[in-house]
Amino acid sequence: MNFASIRDALQQGIYKVINPFVRLLIKVGFTPNAVTLTGLLLNIGVAIVFIIGGEEGNRGDLRYVGWAGALILFAGLFDMLDGQVARLGNMKSDYGAMFDSVLDRYSELFTFLGICYYLVAHHYLVGSLFAFIALIGSMMVSYTRARAEGLGVESKGGLMQRPERVVLLGVSALACGIGSAFLGGDYKLFVPGIPFHVFETMSIFTFPITVLAVLSNITAVSRLLQAKHGFEVKARLAAPPTVSSNTPDNGPGQKRTATAVLALALLCGSLTPAVAAAPAGTPFPVPSGITNQLFYLQRDPNTNTVIYQLNVNSTGKLDEDEPINVFWIRYAEQGEKKDLNFIQRKFAYGLSAKKLATDKYELKFAAYDKVRFFLMRSPADKAFHVYATIANKQIVLERVYLRIEGGTFWVPNVKYIEFKGWNAATREPVVERVNV
Repeated sequence: MNFASIRDALQQGIYKVINPFVRLLIKVGFTPNAVTLTGLLLNIGVAIVFIIGGEEGNRGDLRYVGWAGALILFAGLFDMLDGQVARLGNMKSDYGAMFDSVLDRYSELFTFLGICYYLVAHHYLVGSLFAFIALIGSMMVSYTRARAEGLGVESKGGLMQRPERVVLLGVSALACGIGSAFLGGDYKLFVPGIPFHVFETMSIFTFPITVLAVLSNITAVSRLLQAKHGFEVKARLAAPPTVSSNTPDNGPGQKRTATAVLALALLCGSLTPAVAAAPAGTPFPVPSGITNQLFYLQRDPNTNTVIYQLNVNSTGKLDEDEPINVFWIRYAEQGEKKDLNFIQRKFAYGLSAKKLATDKYELKFAAYDKVRFFLMRSPADKAFHVYATIANKQIVLERVYLRIEGGTFWVPNVKYIEFKGWNAATREPVVERVNV
C-alpha cells in the first residue's frame, strides 16, 4: 500500500466520522462558503493567539503555543467540512472551489504570520528562518498545482500537501504546549563536548517546522517536475504520429488520419502504466458489485477495466454537472480501484456530458467521437442507461471492447471496436463491431 492509498483511506475514515456533523450544518443552512469563511476567521484567531503570546508571554511560557496548536487543528477541520458540505448538500460550484482555494491561502498566511511573529519576538531566530522557508514552500506547493492545471496539465500529490501541513503544525504546537507542562518551558539538553544545547522544549515545535520547510519545498519541486513530464506528453499528443512509409497497407481500415490514429491509441491505453500483457485467450473479468454501473471498457493488452458509473449523491439525485463517474479496476494489479489520471481523463477514457433535456445528456469520449452516446432515463425501468445507435439499432451499452493486434506504442493496430448490450426496442442481446 503506497502513501497515496493510505492517505485516501484515512481521509475516507475521517469523512465517515464527520458526515453526521456535515449533515447537521446543511440542515441548519450552512453553505460551503460560510464554512470556508469560518475556517479563515479561526486561522486569524490562531495568528492573534501567537501575537499575544509574543507580546505578553515570556520565552519560557509556551501555553500560547499549545492553545494556538489546538486552534490550528480545529480550524483545519473546517478545511474538510466545506468540501463535504458542498458534496453532500449538492452545492458544488466553480466559484465555490475558487473561493475555498483563495481563503485557504489566506488562512495559511495568517497562521505563518502568527508563528513567525512569535518566534522573532522571543528570539528563536533559526526557528523563525525555517518558518519563513516553510511559508515559501507551502505557497509554492499550491501555486505549482494551480499554474499547471491552468495550463492544462495535472500536478498534484507529494508528501506535504495542505492537510499534512495543518496536522504537522497543529500537533507539534499542541505537543509543545503540553510538553512544557512536564519539562518546563525553559528546559535545555546539553551533550558533553558540544558548547550549545541540542534540544529545548521549544524544539518540539521548531523541529517539525524545519521538517515542514524541507518537505514542502521538495513537494513543490516534485510537482514542477511532474508538470514538466505532463507538458512533454501534451506536446507529443499535439504532434501527429508518424507512420513508416514501408508500413504494409491492409485495406481501408489501415488508412487512418493522424487524428484517428491518435484517438484510438489513447483509447486503447497507450498512456496507461506498463503492466504485463494478458496471454492470448485469457478471459476478461466481468465487473460485479458496483452500484449504478452503466457500462465498462476493456482492451488489449491486459485485463485492466474502466468503469463508467452513474454519479449520484447520498439522496440518489444525479449530479447534473458530472453525471458519470469514471475509474479503473486494475485487475492486472490485484484488482485495485484507482482514479483516472489527468491525461487518461482528458485525452483518453474520460467522458464529457452536455445536457440536452431533463434526464437526457449527450456524451463524448475524450478520444473517440465517431459514435454518439446518450445518457437517458429509460421509460421501461425508470433507470439511467447509456445508448448508442450502431447498424441502425439503438443499443443499451453494457461493454465496450477494443481488439488490438500488434502495431507500435503510439500507433497500435486496432482491428475493431465491439459494442455489447441489448436492443432498446426488443431487449434482445446485441453485439456489434465497428471496423477501424
